[in-house]
Amino acid sequence: MPDDQVLNPKQEGFTMPAEWEPHEATLMAWPLEADYWQGRAQEARQEWAGVARTIADFEPVVMVCNPGDEASVRNLCGAAIEPLPIPIDDSWMRDSGPIFVRNEAGEVAAVTFRFNAWGERLPRWDKDDAMPYTVAKHLGVKIFSAPFVLEGGAILTDGEGTLLTTEMCLLNPNRNPDMTKEQIEEGLRDYLGVETIVWLPNGFSTDVGPVATDGHVDGVAHYVEPGKILLLVPDDASDADYELGRANLERLSEARDARGRSIEAVHLRGADGKNCYPNCYVANGVVIVPEVGLPVDAEGIAQIAAAFPDHETIGVPAATIGFGGGGPHCITQQVPVGKPAA
Repeated sequence: MPDDQVLNPKQEGFTMPAEWEPHEATLMAWPLEADYWQGRAQEARQEWAGVARTIADFEPVVMVCNPGDEASVRNLCGAAIEPLPIPIDDSWMRDSGPIFVRNEAGEVAAVTFRFNAWGERLPRWDKDDAMPYTVAKHLGVKIFSAPFVLEGGAILTDGEGTLLTTEMCLLNPNRNPDMTKEQIEEGLRDYLGVETIVWLPNGFSTDVGPVATDGHVDGVAHYVEPGKILLLVPDDASDADYELGRANLERLSEARDARGRSIEAVHLRGADGKNCYPNCYVANGVVIVPEVGLPVDAEGIAQIAAAFPDHETIGVPAATIGFGGGGPHCITQQVPVGKPAA
């Protein structure tokens, strides 16, 4: 893959905006007929389409798909969704897609990280590893190629220099076995333009789906605004995430962000053992929240709505997305508003 860059994003004045900042578009990737869906690929496509159609009421959606799947995208998603045929191995755009950064002049660039299918869990991932470069070329933005493995679901940023992640994921030797914690921090600072890394110890306890992530932070937390994080801290001592959530809360209580602020944790209590609700997606004026098809959805959605009072909150069917190992946040990636950096 060609790469003649000399400077990294931080050196050129780029940083990753917060998710709630205005979007130019949302990127997604169309599910394949993969074995791990165990015959539920069509159900997955219907749920992906439901997320895409909901977001499209608020901002444009571009759906990357394997060449030949354009008709499937149009049939299920409708004319508002743009199919973008690019070879892919999988459909979790948050993790395999590009991550976007922006400078003070409002110029947007893409960062492509290496992708190894969540620690080489799948038989192949070469198409997904190459996909973000092709997407960035299609968008006409400047490209920075980071020399280490990172999935977008492993990080959250506040747009003011702070990045939240988990030790469970980023320090797992199946990602970057030759990098120390300090070297990983340096890479995050250089390629996402952040200053302060806040490490939670744990991800989601049942992050063991067909595509497990080893504890992505977007399964247990979501930034609400700078200095304020929605954090999964179940009240029920029998909940598998009860102790993990309290350990995360303790770590967060000791942290300071890039502006020197303490960080407020808004407790997401969980909902009767269904703890998928942190994996929501903030688009232009709306928060897309997963529904598992049970009465507890109402409580989960209400908690997210209370955290984002200035946004409309919409629940979308996501039980099959959850079966695959994620939620609306895992299948989306925001493209921030700005002019393409040359």
